[in-house]
Amino acid sequence: MREGKHVVLYVEDDADYQDMVREILEAADFEMVAASSAEEGIRAWDTERPDLVIVDLMMEEVDAGTSLITDLRARGCDVPIYMLSSVGDDLAMSMDYSALGLAGVFQKPIDGRSLVTILKARLD
Repeated sequence: MREGKHVVLYVEDDADYQDMVREILEAADFEMVAASSAEEGIRAWDTERPDLVIVDLMMEEVDAGTSLITDLRARGCDVPIYMLSSVGDDLAMSMDYSALGLAGVFQKPIDGRSLVTILKARLD
């Protein structure tokens, strides 16, 4: 938490999606730290120590999101991590996301109200 606001690290290679999620989160009084790749996500985690992480499944490589989550957990990341994917519902049915230590999976396009409701419930 920084200055009374929960900090969310959002790792997403689509700048338009980053902007949209930033607007949603900042309007709900969160602070968002953005990273455009798994490598940037690791650096951001190391420097920012956010309260929660959202990771896009498919970035520069098909499984970049799952690899990032594994790397974050290996670095001691113990905050809730959510995955965001255009195949979210299919992913939730075909993947044991709890094995990755995920708090859940969000489907693209994301519903801003649902996102905020879930994150606030998780962090408060």
